[in-house]
Amino acid sequence: MKLQRMNRRALTLGALAVSGALALTACGSDDNGGSSSSSSSSTANASSANCGTAKKGQQLLADGSSAQKNAIDAWVKAFSQACGVQINYKGGGSGAGVTSFNQGQLAFAGSDSALKPEEVTASKQVCSGGQGIDLPMVGGPIALGYNVPGVDNLVLDAPTLAKIFDSKITKWNDPAIKALNKSATLPDLKIQAFHRSDESGTTDNFTKYLIATTPANWKYSGGKAWQAKGGQSAAGSAGVAAGVKQTSGAIGYFELSYVGDGVKPVSIDTGASAPVAPSTDSATKDIADAKIVGTGSDLKLQLNYNTKAEGAYPITLVTYEIVCDKGNKADTLPATKAFLTYIASEEGQKVLSTIDYAPIPDAIITKVRSTIASIS
Repeated sequence: MKLQRMNRRALTLGALAVSGALALTACGSDDNGGSSSSSSSSTANASSANCGTAKKGQQLLADGSSAQKNAIDAWVKAFSQACGVQINYKGGGSGAGVTSFNQGQLAFAGSDSALKPEEVTASKQVCSGGQGIDLPMVGGPIALGYNVPGVDNLVLDAPTLAKIFDSKITKWNDPAIKALNKSATLPDLKIQAFHRSDESGTTDNFTKYLIATTPANWKYSGGKAWQAKGGQSAAGSAGVAAGVKQTSGAIGYFELSYVGDGVKPVSIDTGASAPVAPSTDSATKDIADAKIVGTGSDLKLQLNYNTKAEGAYPITLVTYEIVCDKGNKADTLPATKAFLTYIASEEGQKVLSTIDYAPIPDAIITKVRSTIASIS
């Protein structure tokens, strides 16, 4: 099934070159932020209209969250074909993206963590008369991927995960793991726990989960930088996933789109009636319970990491696109606004579920569309 999912994802990405213009046609051109099915009645110039005043051949530079890289790549392929705008999204990590944005180097940034107060303050030096804001755009579960020969279905809970990643549990046949996997044959094999070497919103969200659910076993303050001792490190979600794939006995954390081809996902015992596997559906059930806690144009969310709802996967992240509410660079604003309008549209969000991400729930994405329409 995992191989089939990867093949499906590859076919989807390939098909976007054909379907991209259709997706943009459906997302509307009128800067009102809503999805516009009415635009289908005027298809002759729909593609160019959806590009707004973005200039063909223009280039945008963006950087940030590697968690959303696969989603951004899919969106860029469709948008670039329809509008002729080239978007270079590096995916160098949330920390790098926010830093570069606040140095005035990017049209927009991606981050799996909302801007901190000091980062908002710094953004005011770049956003003339405004500030950086958080636009939730991509949802999805943070999967715990593992590579343990002979173990096809692994269940872990928060205390056990905390001890594994804090080097307190070091063998796969540890009694705590056995108690959660009574029917599995667990090997006497050393655990190789992989974490991010770069500053990452994925790290921030994973450790927020541990802090919220098992503070007695995870005594670190959290944040984008990994704090626990021991383990292996790698840059980016792709690097962590590659390390797990190549290392017998490995486990790491990354987005669901990186699971497959020798890497299997852990199901989480949340206290519900059955362990919950990471999926777009189980993540959406958790994101739907999120609350908007940002002020003004900022749409920062508060996720419920401690959920015990049936079928809700608790280790979930939302990636934000970070842009100025006011004071965006005049030369890149039209293309930036057009791209953000597309990815927040109904058609843009539909792309996510085909590549193992979770669309942002309607109540939230509607506010995102309205906010994008107002940026200047």
